[in-house]
Amino acid sequence: MKKSSIITVKALMGVALLASVLGLSACNTTAGAGQDVAATGRAVTNSAEKVKQGL
Repeated sequence: MKKSSIITVKALMGVALLASVLGLSACNTTAGAGQDVAATGRAVTNSAEKVKQGL
């Protein structure tokens, strides 16, 4: 292999490793965001039910 090819392979491996680490850390953030959205949906549903019962 040429020296430039080895450097390119190492750079690609580094980028892949970085992307993997960032992807794994984003899983926790995404899960938390999903829980927040679900809680908001429940709050809106509860409010709508209360308004409907008041009519």
